[in-house]
Amino acid sequence: MKPLFTFNNSKKAPKNDQPDRAVPVSRPLSHSLEANLLELQQGVGKSSDVVFRRIGQITDKFPLALVYINGLVNSDKVNQAILQPLTESTDLKEKEMTAEAAFNLIQDQIVKVSDMAELKTFETLQASLFEGNTVILTEGMNRALAADTAGWEKRSITEPSSHGVIRGPKESFTEDLRTGTALLRRRIKSPDLRVEEYKIGQRTQTSIAIVYLKGIADEEVLAELRRRLNGINTDRVLGSNYIEELIGDGGLTPFPTIQNTERPDAIAGGVLEGQIGILIDGTPFSLLAPSVFFNFFQSVEDYNQRFDISSFLRIIRYLSFFVSMMLPALYIAITTFHQEMVPTTLLVSLAAQREGVPFPALIEALMMELTFDVLREAGVRMPRAIGPAISIVGALVLGQAAVQAGLVSAAMVIVVSFTAICNFVIPAQTMANVIRLLRFLMMLIAGILGLFGIMSFLIVLLIHMAGLHSFGVPYLKPVAPMTPRYLKDIFIRAPHWMMKTRPKIAAAQETQKQSSVPEVKPADRSSQHKEDDSP
Repeated sequence: MKPLFTFNNSKKAPKNDQPDRAVPVSRPLSHSLEANLLELQQGVGKSSDVVFRRIGQITDKFPLALVYINGLVNSDKVNQAILQPLTESTDLKEKEMTAEAAFNLIQDQIVKVSDMAELKTFETLQASLFEGNTVILTEGMNRALAADTAGWEKRSITEPSSHGVIRGPKESFTEDLRTGTALLRRRIKSPDLRVEEYKIGQRTQTSIAIVYLKGIADEEVLAELRRRLNGINTDRVLGSNYIEELIGDGGLTPFPTIQNTERPDAIAGGVLEGQIGILIDGTPFSLLAPSVFFNFFQSVEDYNQRFDISSFLRIIRYLSFFVSMMLPALYIAITTFHQEMVPTTLLVSLAAQREGVPFPALIEALMMELTFDVLREAGVRMPRAIGPAISIVGALVLGQAAVQAGLVSAAMVIVVSFTAICNFVIPAQTMANVIRLLRFLMMLIAGILGLFGIMSFLIVLLIHMAGLHSFGVPYLKPVAPMTPRYLKDIFIRAPHWMMKTRPKIAAAQETQKQSSVPEVKPADRSSQHKEDDSP
């Protein structure tokens, strides 16, 4: 089934909301070195971190100048690979040297860096400076050279702060884009792995790379992703959520249609399944598209342990999803409208607990849920050393005090606590946040319409999810539309030797992941025992 691109989600701002920066006009460089330096100084506003280094008149005809941004370059590399070779070169001091010959000599022989590029306009020159390059300007040439000397400080590879696993790799992406692509190259050593880079954001000029496997990723999905990225018209991209909201499907839906993770093995696994990875410079969180609903309940740890344990844990996640979303609403509906559904002994116990509570069950549940969310946010924002203590102690003290004061019942404290615990089971934080929102809506409906309202809300929610797409892929695929042979890795995780083909959910076609499995035979112990018993 080919993707159906029924949603146009390249969000374009109206004309009166366009960024306040005009489209830059290409301005060519001058043959005069002083004119180029003056124009460049005016362009960057004489910023103190932009270094203009006049080398001196190495030749009688062609003075040189280096321009770079302090903090974005490796100073040792600038000195050893550019400055020192230029000052010590004897070839540039020949009297018959022309400007063109000197320019080519610097580019081909003198400067010892791995990557060199020619620049012809001030716009490309400024962009090159902001990427950490050193620009070499010469007298008599309307071109410049950009030498790759990037060397800013960056964070080392550490263990992921989210999406933690017990058994599996302990590496995470960093804020450096090249580190991210290198981590993927280490895992997928295939020439079919393609990396395409984009610059998005008129002012931030953020580097964004899409990563996919040629022949595995769907070309129509790739074309749609490129169209949406090229259609972004904004002046800033400071994190992965900017891109996620600008290119994602669904409009105002609360459900995420793009995964985010900081684990390289998760991105590599998705790319091998036909998804497309999106890496953003400046943030450790990368994106995976297209993504269906069931992808958010899968963890990389599912594939690093036995299939039976993984299947059990995955079923636990689905059950936790429904419990976290529906348990407070069911409690409100049953205790308010449907007391006949509760056993008599339990009903008497609940009535005794609520005898002194002045609020109805709906207000009681909303108070407890809001209190718990406030405590959780306080634990996140507080300093790391005391944050967990504040959240745990606050929940215990406030819960116990509220029960003793008669504001809430003990049963409500149990319901809210178990709901919160189930919410933490969901491996994708974006899906867990969706459950938090839906829980409040469902509680309000349950307090007004009871179980009838809950069932009506679930039907509307299911219809809404069935209408969602992620880059043309139905959001509930392979359940709706139903494709039984693709269910081996949805509700349970089948053994690796059973999943021989790649499911055609995000991939261009159903291709084989493995062709054969070695036959395992039980060892013949009888001959071994005979040999052991022989003298």
